[in-house]
Amino acid sequence: MPERRTVALVTLGCARNEVDSEELAGRLEADGWDLVEDAADADVAVVNTCGFVEAAKKDSVDALLEANDLKGHGRTQAVVAVGCMAERYGKDLAEALPEADGVLGFDDYADISDRLQTILSGGIHAAHTPRDRRKLLPISPAERQESAAGVALPGHGPAVEAAPAPADLPEGLAPASGPRAPLRRRLDGSPVASVKLASGCDRRCSFCAIPSFRGSFISRRPSDVLNETRWLAEQGVKEIMLVSENNTSYGKDLGDIRLLESLLPELAEVDGLERVRVSYLQPAEMRPGLIDVLTSTPKVVPYFDLSFQHSAPGVLRAMRRFGDTDRFLELLDTIRGKAPEAGVRSNFIVGFPGESEADLAELERFLNGARLDAIGVFGYSDEEGTEAATYENKLDEDVVAERLARVSRLAEELVSQRAEERVGETVHVLVESIDDEGVYGRGAHQAPETDGQVLLTSGEGLSVGRMVEAKVVGTEGVDLVAEPLDGSLACSEEAGR
Repeated sequence: MPERRTVALVTLGCARNEVDSEELAGRLEADGWDLVEDAADADVAVVNTCGFVEAAKKDSVDALLEANDLKGHGRTQAVVAVGCMAERYGKDLAEALPEADGVLGFDDYADISDRLQTILSGGIHAAHTPRDRRKLLPISPAERQESAAGVALPGHGPAVEAAPAPADLPEGLAPASGPRAPLRRRLDGSPVASVKLASGCDRRCSFCAIPSFRGSFISRRPSDVLNETRWLAEQGVKEIMLVSENNTSYGKDLGDIRLLESLLPELAEVDGLERVRVSYLQPAEMRPGLIDVLTSTPKVVPYFDLSFQHSAPGVLRAMRRFGDTDRFLELLDTIRGKAPEAGVRSNFIVGFPGESEADLAELERFLNGARLDAIGVFGYSDEEGTEAATYENKLDEDVVAERLARVSRLAEELVSQRAEERVGETVHVLVESIDDEGVYGRGAHQAPETDGQVLLTSGEGLSVGRMVEAKVVGTEGVDLVAEPLDGSLACSEEAGR
């Protein structure tokens, strides 16, 4: 009997990429590949790259080069790039990085097994010529679902009518239960998993290239989202995080812009699930009804990942965005009026072309009044293919660096202050790791990896995946220290709120 082929998936970038990797893993395992964690143990190392900003692209190249170094020293015979950077640059990346034995775009995902086998056998699969994926679907959202059958949409399942999955799927492999439901294999044992609501983006922020290589916005059908969530709960997942480029647009191409408001309570009722979290919300698209559902539905946490980016009106207009300091503060007041302990995080760009000292002061005014739990700050840099890259009034790099350092210091101070405000609060903590250093988890106001964590002062009777009620007794920067309450293993429908 021939030795089975082995593959390792190395994932960089955002939670959306993590979902894509698990879809690729599902496809490969269903086709007979063995999945291994360490690239050194794999015949093929598949690196799921990020193509968002220069730092992420550098990390992706470094990961490809690191995997390439394994060739000739162990089992690894080939290194293949997939993901956003591979899709965005295609043959240009292949020419610039000959260490990669293959550069596969989204259109290759449905045939990933054949592509890897070709490369592993010494064949060549030509990298694609990049194209603007926004042009693959109709401009009108209402016409997209029917037209999507022939378009590759990572996280949505096969782009074309594929052969049915084997009846004897390996244990732990999600069955494809709908016309665009993906096979999926979990790549870790975490009690938290992301679920894609949609892919692509219709917004035209002047600094962002994502829509050009991720394409126009298209929603997954609620039945597919529900079925995948049920399967994840059966695998032991306790918290799902709904991800896409813009969750507030979910349903607009299905004829119901308020579809998220009706889907969330259904997800919260899935057996075994303790917590539902929504990420990637656009402030300009927040609706009163969505705020109500996010702040009042049991098991749906009052968590608001709001993409503010700046608060000075002139800078926002140049970014092709909307709002200002006072409107953003009013939005936060509305949220906290309904859920005083709600978690709020956001990212900001400083040093944008034309940003004045007065604009920066306006952003600082917003940050001081917003009481955000987590803040990401980035210095502006040109992204090729974006409108902002053509702007003339660029700031000197040293000015951008100074402003980045200044606002980052302020952000660090403010999130620490916000954490201190939570001392004395009761939080529901999902335990995620237990080691010699202690027991760690996250409260309802903390998303995975981005918003800090909670250190529990006692781990007696706890295990990974359990929900525990605890009182915050201290802080370590953005992180909380909490003491489990007596009889606090939560099992009520309020767990996670």
